[in-house]
Amino acid sequence: MKLYNFYIKYRLLIGIICLALGIAANLTWGFWESLALYIIALLSVFTHFFIGPLRLIQEYLEQGDFEGAEKILNGIRFPGLLYTPIRSVYYTLKGNIAMTKQDFDSAEKHMKKSLDLGLPMKEAEGANKLQLGMMAMQKGNMKEGESLIRAAIKAGIPDKESAAMAYLQMCQIMIQKREFRAAKDFFRKAKAQKPTQDQVVDQIKQIEKYISRMPG
Repeated sequence: MKLYNFYIKYRLLIGIICLALGIAANLTWGFWESLALYIIALLSVFTHFFIGPLRLIQEYLEQGDFEGAEKILNGIRFPGLLYTPIRSVYYTLKGNIAMTKQDFDSAEKHMKKSLDLGLPMKEAEGANKLQLGMMAMQKGNMKEGESLIRAAIKAGIPDKESAAMAYLQMCQIMIQKREFRAAKDFFRKAKAQKPTQDQVVDQIKQIEKYISRMPG
């Protein structure tokens, strides 16, 4: 695994070196003697630009090292050459890292690019739309926020904490629109997720204080 990661990290350099060695072998002995080096060079350069080094990011994300992950992403000079599903993941990761830095404008831009390209997993699409919906709500764009959060729920949200957040946000939107029956339904769905994050649990406790007194 470490050897493979080393190869991914230095794939372009390895490709260039193999190409140079292949040309030298070709001039010295002939084409067939240099063919293997040409193939390695071609595959290395092609996969560097077509697939990219996103595999290397997983370890950084698992360790919570967002700076290390961002460094890998910034090393991708030509994201437009990436295979479309991988390019979509690239922009999702760029958006998530921008969120950790509270750079909401960049996060929104990258996540919209990811959605436009189409995400390889439906759950990732749901998580992406949820984040965009939350950002729209923060900006006071209630209509867009509601639309995106509904779309996120429909697409499917991968973890219970995020699903609970989505349902609570919809509950609050319905309360503001005075659609109390729908608000109660979304609240029940939020509780059914059994979230454990303090922020989400506190929100549930706050809403629970007065939701039972609502009509409908």
